[in-house]
Amino acid sequence: MPDLLLELFSEEIPARMQAKAADDLRRMVTDKLVAEGLVYEGAKAFATPRRLALTVHGIPARQSDLKTERRGPKLGAADAAVQGFLRATGLKSLDEATIQRDPKGDFYVALIEKPGRDAIDVLAEILPVIIRTFPWPKSMRWGERSAKPGSLSWVRPLHSIIATFGLETEQPDVVKFSVDGIEAGQTTCGHRFMAPAAISVRRFGDYEAKLKAAKVVLDAQARRDIILADANELAFAQGFELVEDQVLADEVAGLVEWPVALMGSFEKEYLSIPDEVIRATIRNNQKCFVVRDPKTGQLTNKFILTANIEASDGGKAIVAGNERVIRARLSDAKFFYETDLKTKLEARLPKFDGIVFHEKLGTQAERIQRIAELAAQIAPMVGADTEKAKRAAHLAKADLLTEVVGEFPELQGLMGKYYALAQGEDAAVAAASEEHYKPQGPTDRVPTDPVSVAVSLADKIDTLVGFWAIDEKPTGSKDPYALRRAALGVIRLVVENKHRIHLEKIVLKAIDGLAPLDDNGSRWIWGYDPNSPLSQKQRDRGVVESLQSLVSNDAALISQLLSFFADRLKVQLREQGARHDLVDAVFALGGQDDLLMVVRRVEALGKFLDTDDGKNLLAGTKRASNILSIEEKKDKRAFDGAPDAGLYKLPEEKALAKAIGQARGEASAAVAKEDFAGAMGAMAKLRPAVDAFFDKVKVNDDEPRVRENRLRLLNEIRAATRAVADFSKIEG
Repeated sequence: MPDLLLELFSEEIPARMQAKAADDLRRMVTDKLVAEGLVYEGAKAFATPRRLALTVHGIPARQSDLKTERRGPKLGAADAAVQGFLRATGLKSLDEATIQRDPKGDFYVALIEKPGRDAIDVLAEILPVIIRTFPWPKSMRWGERSAKPGSLSWVRPLHSIIATFGLETEQPDVVKFSVDGIEAGQTTCGHRFMAPAAISVRRFGDYEAKLKAAKVVLDAQARRDIILADANELAFAQGFELVEDQVLADEVAGLVEWPVALMGSFEKEYLSIPDEVIRATIRNNQKCFVVRDPKTGQLTNKFILTANIEASDGGKAIVAGNERVIRARLSDAKFFYETDLKTKLEARLPKFDGIVFHEKLGTQAERIQRIAELAAQIAPMVGADTEKAKRAAHLAKADLLTEVVGEFPELQGLMGKYYALAQGEDAAVAAASEEHYKPQGPTDRVPTDPVSVAVSLADKIDTLVGFWAIDEKPTGSKDPYALRRAALGVIRLVVENKHRIHLEKIVLKAIDGLAPLDDNGSRWIWGYDPNSPLSQKQRDRGVVESLQSLVSNDAALISQLLSFFADRLKVQLREQGARHDLVDAVFALGGQDDLLMVVRRVEALGKFLDTDDGKNLLAGTKRASNILSIEEKKDKRAFDGAPDAGLYKLPEEKALAKAIGQARGEASAAVAKEDFAGAMGAMAKLRPAVDAFFDKVKVNDDEPRVRENRLRLLNEIRAATRAVADFSKIEG
């Protein structure tokens, strides 16, 4: 079957847009083909700085003929209905229609035959529409036509279009169409400098080979592999090793069509700057890789750049130009770093008084104070020194006001660590400056130092409580304050460090920090000073009153936050292979704010339900719950309270009652010792008695007192199993 080759050749496409643009082109073309009944075999899109390309192979040469039936009016219908039916179907008279018998009457039916079109004609129709409606994040118009209505808008000026269609064994045809005066053809250009002449191509294999001969590597992944391989080889030849950067490699692959690795250098004096600052300077400003000495693990005064040309001088001029820029940028970075060292972190803190964190949550200074107080309260729970935790929280945000972080925001926290060490702070205090932001994602490292853990928990929980209090919760599609990430961070900090923490207590302390209780038991807003300009603005906007009302219901706010943590924990455990319904079953018990214990319960419950005893007990428990739910709804009452042993008629009732009493006692004792596996084992002993009860006992006995007693006994099963989980929440 025929193949399509499409290329859109333009001025330089921004690297950050190329991958999505290639994917959009593939999706839009293939979706249109399928919608037109042209089901293809495969498609692949490519992007370079100057072109988007697409190959779709295995496209049918022609659409299939379509035959459809259209039902019309009843026999004897009004003439207006008949004429409308004839116009809609293209029939000349009712003689061309058939009659279909139906229980509701006889109807006219038209058989409409629509012949298929050649695929090349369909392509000529859909491709211009796709080009005109292409979803670039930003686009432009150019030239004399740009002022005309309906002129083409594209990311950069579009120069030419290749569109060929045909069998691999034959000369393909050009898909005839034009967009804004640009006629589709089969001509493109190679590398801008090394092979700028026009190239005539026929099909994809021919196209890719001729581009490579014209110094263009079409595939972005291939360019990326060349960049990393050549850079590694160049570094190795000098006795160094490349500091690989996958994100940078992807970006550089979008900047060049013919990658050429070159090595440059800078003065050794700049190595006095922290390695991360050197790397950020060289990476951000010149898109170059840094190199380290494998013997020391430290950066060397070398860098590797990727040129887009095989220069006649071997790249000397290109290297020299990059060296000049990097030297100037490193000089600036060195000045910023040395200037920052002259001012202690603590001396920067007063500036936070004038920086608003959020108009409803006060200044950064107020927030830092809240975090410090909360970190001091969390410290004993995680084995941290209270004073160190408080000191670390006070200094953790100070580097936000430094020159280096102002230039490279991605270094916040890390620079705080360097500055804290330079001014003689304790190592744990300094480390917390960097680590309190962690973990920032599912693959990010989790801090283990107790001081860092205390400050990180305080920071994240203060954020969650604050934005919950002002009703800025995440929605299904939006989470502008990254509250889901903060909650997952709290979960990982607690679970992976195996800390026993009751979240409810910490959340309540965070609420106290945001809106403390006064002598009368009423909450007032932390840091509110009626004489300060900021607080007056808060008063004018009703911020103080709204916060007071939002945090006045502590129980509701805590309940909402714990439910949010439960949802995040379900996501976390599901990614690890656990069942979300088991998390629901544990949280349904109420008061489950010890995340580590929740995880251990879920793990034990999952293992138990994988056994035959677990599966059968679950089935029996759910049967008991279902019967109770039906009867409670019917009688409009709950069957709680202890059963009357004197009303037991059958030995199976007595055996079940005895088994429940024994299992409940053993399970409760095991749970008290946090032996959840033992608690499950105790519950497993219920299985024979439950099976025998349902096999021999009629629950809805004709005698009302016996029926009620047996329903109470079923309720005892439900109550006993709740020692470990709410089995009614478990699926299956």
